[in-house]
Amino acid sequence: MTDAAVGSDDLIGPDPRRWRALGVLALVQFMLILDVTVVNVALPDIQRGLGFSRGGLVWVVDGYTLTAGGLLLLGGRLADLLGRKRLFLGGVALFTVASIMSGAAQDPGLLVASRFLQGAGEAMASPAAFGLVALLFANARERATALGIFGGVAGLGGTFGPVVSGLLLKTGTWRWIFFVNVPVALVAGVLVYLWVDESRAQQRPTGGRPDYLGAVLVTAGLSGVVYGLIQAGENHPWGSARVLVPFLVGLAVVVAFVFLEARIADPLVPLKFFRNRTRVAANITTLFFSAPFFVGFFLLTLYLEEVQHWSPLKTGLAYLPFGLSIGIAIGIGSALVTKVGIKPLMLIGFVLVGVGALLFARIGVADDYAGVILPAMIVSGLGSGLSFMGFGNSAVHQVSREDASLATGVQNSLQQIGGSIGLAVLASIALRHTAGKIAAGADPAHAAVDGYQLAYIVGAVIVFVGALVLLVLMEHVFPEDQSSHESETESEAESEAESEAATG
Repeated sequence: MTDAAVGSDDLIGPDPRRWRALGVLALVQFMLILDVTVVNVALPDIQRGLGFSRGGLVWVVDGYTLTAGGLLLLGGRLADLLGRKRLFLGGVALFTVASIMSGAAQDPGLLVASRFLQGAGEAMASPAAFGLVALLFANARERATALGIFGGVAGLGGTFGPVVSGLLLKTGTWRWIFFVNVPVALVAGVLVYLWVDESRAQQRPTGGRPDYLGAVLVTAGLSGVVYGLIQAGENHPWGSARVLVPFLVGLAVVVAFVFLEARIADPLVPLKFFRNRTRVAANITTLFFSAPFFVGFFLLTLYLEEVQHWSPLKTGLAYLPFGLSIGIAIGIGSALVTKVGIKPLMLIGFVLVGVGALLFARIGVADDYAGVILPAMIVSGLGSGLSFMGFGNSAVHQVSREDASLATGVQNSLQQIGGSIGLAVLASIALRHTAGKIAAGADPAHAAVDGYQLAYIVGAVIVFVGALVLLVLMEHVFPEDQSSHESETESEAESEAESEAATG
């Protein structure tokens, strides 16, 4: 099915398989995001089993998120040009192979390398899936609900990662957190092949090939920046070569990427893509949201297992209220988004997430799950669910059908990049603060808690700053605005094509 065919839904009626297809695509997205957090509960077991250093352990998470973040832009563009269904199935296949490699890894290097491959698989599959969802639902209200469900289920994947990990560790080894992906991916791949038609954009007027060099530069540059931050987290001085060299080299490569994108004919993201204030606001604030969101799981898991000495199963089950709160907020957001608009929901969500981070900062050495952690989870979960609803709709606000998957690639890329940098920075803050306290003679448990508290407070500040950016930049829009713009976009494209033909 081409985009032209999709655009004729009003004449031939909506695809009767669209809700079933949404369920399968959302399941895959659940699995992809699950793999960001599913390793958190298993990190102590992985560290003991493969001999990771404390700082090197961060790469089990960041190896995945950095690769996904760096390549999602390319994945989104390839999905639009080569076919969204084709790239989705290819990404799922790569993710499956990498999951088998991760589960079978016998040393730290192989596990990190396979996590990089998993990230590449997500970079292919995730934007293609989101683009397919956006095009399956032509009706604005249906699309708003579908995108909210899709984004919310992805958020639940991040939430239930610790639960799944705890259950698997109880019955087996940490290797099963990777092997369990295999049957899910195989079944989902078959169903998408049967239920979803192919869709692709028309070839770009420039006829240029996708910007592979740009994708390599942004991934390598961000990896260097994060590696430098991780070295600082391992208590190397900020001015040391081990911190500054990778950080500055990575920063230089990122600058080279920006320089390249501004000068080539067919960049990963055309500059006109950033003319829409709603999309730009959503893209920027994703960085402020994802940093504390991802690091919260990492630090809380370490706190529960290393300070409170909880079992992996108990730690995983402790996250259930967070997932339930997200689910409730998604339901509320789905009912309200077409009535109150995107911006109010996101503002409320950001404020709740920030308040939740401050509540998490109240943790202490004494075990007080009901009085401290549970309220923080509920507040953060409600805020996260509302935010996911907003991100899902604002990311594709007034996007032409040509760029449906690219829009998702930009949004998901910034989410992964924000999570990676946030994890490196906030984890470094926590670990360095803890090391300083221990060096001064503090009890290790109290020192660790002090470090976690500081990281949560910094995370709260980051989210509140994101709320201010959202308040200033984002326009007050409704999902219905998307459908009215599509015809305008198509008319503009036709006019441009006629003008170019006349000029030629």
